[in-house]
Amino acid sequence: MARPKKIEICVCYDFDGTLIWGNMQENSFIPDIGMSLDEFWNDVKKEAESQDMDEVLAYMQLMIEKARNKNIAFTRQHLMAHGQGLEYFPGVEGWFKSINDYGTETGSTIKHFVISSGLLEMIEGSTIADNFDRIFASGFSYDANKVPKFAARSVNFTTKTQYLYRINKKVLNSWNSEAVNRFMPDAERPNPFSRMIYIGDGETDVPAMKTLNYQGGYSIAVYPPKKGARRTKAEQEKKETAEKLVTQNRAKFVAEADFRKDKQLYKIVKGLIRRIVDESVLEMNLNAK
Repeated sequence: MARPKKIEICVCYDFDGTLIWGNMQENSFIPDIGMSLDEFWNDVKKEAESQDMDEVLAYMQLMIEKARNKNIAFTRQHLMAHGQGLEYFPGVEGWFKSINDYGTETGSTIKHFVISSGLLEMIEGSTIADNFDRIFASGFSYDANKVPKFAARSVNFTTKTQYLYRINKKVLNSWNSEAVNRFMPDAERPNPFSRMIYIGDGETDVPAMKTLNYQGGYSIAVYPPKKGARRTKAEQEKKETAEKLVTQNRAKFVAEADFRKDKQLYKIVKGLIRRIVDESVLEMNLNAK
């Protein structure tokens, strides 16, 4: 059978709880403002409820307010610095090369995308930022001194699906609504949903997962590895949440968020890449007849 010159496969990732332990603000920002994690996130929920507000916008607003109240510098550069010490799940830093190498073996090119409710600036400051072809995440707009003045983007559980369509049509920005909404026949879309894999950790990823499932793509629910000999109650709850996504037909696969080559997640993604390549070759040959 003839083989296409190039098969592009898009792997899309949530970030917090998918590639790193916990939420990115918890690594250094929340400790720097003198709050416990529970205090900060409880304040976020209270603010969102009292103002009938999107929770992502609420946490962004509170970050600005809390930093200002503590006289802590809060610029784009400082936010990027907070991203430098993120704690990754096992194998994350070597994951991208391993997956890219396997893609090359199969005759495919792997493109990596982040679709996250976390902050673009912190992700861009992380040591793995250069591995992504595009990072779609919440973020601020800035004044001339690079001080946040307003929210530029809020990526929540429903808007994540918008970015799948942007990737699907190769409209790789957040502002061009006309291009992403313009009719484009499925056969002409640069990145078919059937060549996309989404990896996420929880219920906020459900709309994105279901979109891919419905459109012929693949979704994987992940849960944190245990840090000790036994799972804590919180770790067990996250595991059960991920497993439930599969039993409820929201995600197609479930695996521990261990990205090393000998672990189940790598085997699943490797198998999906091979499946996508084989199906693409078959489709091309059938269309050629």
